[in-house]
Amino acid sequence: MARTARSIHARKKRRKVLKEARGYRGTKHTSYKRAKEQVWKSGVYAYEGRKQRKRDFRALWIQRINAGAREHGLSYSRFVHGLRLAEIDLDRKVLADLAVTDPEVFAALVAQARNALSGEPVQRHIEIERKAEPAQERRKAPKPKAKPKKAAPEPEVREPAEVEATDAAERRAEELEVDLESVEGSGAEGRVLVEDVEETAEQEPKVHATEAAERKAKELGVDLADVEGTGQGGRITVADVQKAARAADD
Repeated sequence: MARTARSIHARKKRRKVLKEARGYRGTKHTSYKRAKEQVWKSGVYAYEGRKQRKRDFRALWIQRINAGAREHGLSYSRFVHGLRLAEIDLDRKVLADLAVTDPEVFAALVAQARNALSGEPVQRHIEIERKAEPAQERRKAPKPKAKPKKAAPEPEVREPAEVEATDAAERRAEELEVDLESVEGSGAEGRVLVEDVEETAEQEPKVHATEAAERKAKELGVDLADVEGTGQGGRITVADVQKAARAADD
């Protein structure tokens, strides 16, 4: 009997396992043997994790139901038993949601469970009286005044047009402290480019001064443009500002 070749199916199975093991560390995503073992273990961990997640949510729902029932003088077990006697079929997820989001409905359910426990008749249709929210007082809008027939048209107030510039040009303008409105764009449709910002920055006279010198100049009322800097690279120092202030007083 001729041997049946199954290389196609074997490669397909191998690719499927390696695809599921994609992202694993070490040789667990390249070696077929290790990948197969890790994929099987991952499935076991995921199954256990789903079971544990259900347990956690069930415990959370029970805590919320118990807290809501305790506010009305019933324990969790008595409340659930009363719901069964009243033949109210609501699962714990719905009851927990009502206890948190709609306490009025939950209080009505507790009352029906208490009636079932004490042997009193249970109402299938629950009516809840909700307090009406205070309506906001509406202020009457004043009637518009009649305009004269021959009134001059009011001039249209136009908002200043925004300067179109590239992101790089805006960042460069912030670095060089250049106002984009004073820059003439050379790009498409007048768009401001980085070269335009740098060219404007070179044309504008700049005052190089230390932060302490700027604060001192504000205190003494000295214009930094009239001060000659003696610091490194012509930078204005505090001593230069004080010297200019003394010269202005003399």
